[in-house]
Amino acid sequence: MFKQHVDGKDAAILVIDHDIYLIDMISERILFFDGEPGVRGEATGPFDMRQGMNRFLSRLGVTFRRDKTGRPRINKPGSYLDRDQKSSGEYYYYTDKEAGE
Repeated sequence: MFKQHVDGKDAAILVIDHDIYLIDMISERILFFDGEPGVRGEATGPFDMRQGMNRFLSRLGVTFRRDKTGRPRINKPGSYLDRDQKSSGEYYYYTDKEAGE
């Protein structure tokens, strides 16, 4: 729906949402905001989805995988996949296919 408004135009749409699944479905790139509330802030990017989400999720200490349908799922903290992904620096876009590579 969003893409048809900007396709063929020199334009972009900025979407701010708390739903990571929605962001995953509609986004091609991510801006990453970091800092200390009320003290300092920094915006970096844009990043491709993998790099941007890895930055974001690493700050939260949360890892995601993709289920068989391709949807993102949160790994249980301390689970095998959680530990494995954190050790490899891949907090997002982790699939069974990638695990075998």
